[in-house]
Amino acid sequence: MKTLLQNLWEKLYTHYTSFLESAPTIIIALFVTSLFFWISKIVRKRIVSYLKTKAADPLQVNFLSDIFRFINIIIGIILFLSLIGKQSIVASILGAGAVSAFVIGFAFKDIGENFLAGVILAFKRPFRIGDTVMINSIVGSIMDLSFRETHMKTFEGKDVYIPNAIIIKNPLFNYTIDGFLRQEFTLGFDYGLDIPMARTILLDCINTIPGVLQKDKLAKTMVVDAGLHKINICVQYWINTYDNQYSGTEIKSLAIHSSLEELKKNGIVVTSQKVGLIDNPLQQN
Repeated sequence: MKTLLQNLWEKLYTHYTSFLESAPTIIIALFVTSLFFWISKIVRKRIVSYLKTKAADPLQVNFLSDIFRFINIIIGIILFLSLIGKQSIVASILGAGAVSAFVIGFAFKDIGENFLAGVILAFKRPFRIGDTVMINSIVGSIMDLSFRETHMKTFEGKDVYIPNAIIIKNPLFNYTIDGFLRQEFTLGFDYGLDIPMARTILLDCINTIPGVLQKDKLAKTMVVDAGLHKINICVQYWINTYDNQYSGTEIKSLAIHSSLEELKKNGIVVTSQKVGLIDNPLQQN
C-alpha cells in the first residue's frame, strides 16, 4: 500500500514539475492566442462594417461574418497548440482532415448539406432581409440567414426556421425583390351588364387610388367569365412594395370600396366579389 501511494505521489510530482516547467510557455501561448483573437475580432468588425456600407444586402455580410468567426476559432486553436509544442497534435488534426471530413460529413450529412446550401443562398441572393417570400406554403419576411437555417417571421408573428437545404430544393416565391407586385380582385354582375361602361368606370376609378402605379405598370380590366346568368370582371393593378407610404392592405381596401361606390353611383349592381390570391402575402403589410 505504501509503495502504491509512493508511486502515485511520484507521478503527481512529475506532472506538477512538468507543469511548472511548461507554465511560462502556456502563459505566453495563451497571451499570444488571446491577442490573435482580439486583433482578428477588431479586423473582422471593421471589414464587416465596411462591407455593410458597400453591400446592397446585409444578409450576405452577416453570413460572411459567421464564416470569418468560425475560421478565426480554428486558426486560434491551431496557433495555441503550435505554441505549446503540440505540433504532433496539429499534424494529426490536419493529416486526418480528409478522413474526419468523410466521417463527419457522413454522420452529419444534413448539417453539411444545409451549410453548403447556406453558402449558395448567401452568394446567389434570391432574397434579402425584409423580403416577403413563400417557401413550402410558409409565407413571411426574411429575418436572417445562418449556417444551417433561414429565419422567417410570419405575419401572425411566428418565428420559423427553415433548413437551407429545403429552400434550395423547393420553389421559392419572392414577392418583393423587384418592388413590383400585382394585386387583383374580381367583381360579379348579372347578365345584361353594359360591359364596356363597367370596365371604363372601374379603370378610371382604380387609376385615382393612391399607391396604384400609373406609368411603370398600367392597370387593366378584363372579362374573365361570362355565362347565362353571371359576368365576372377582373381588375388588376400594380403597387410598389418599396413605398412605405401605402400598404398593400390599405390600397386593396380603398380600391374595392371606391369601385363599389362608383359602380353604385352609375346604377350598376355588384352581385359577387372575389379577392385574388396573388396578393395575399402582403395583405398584412
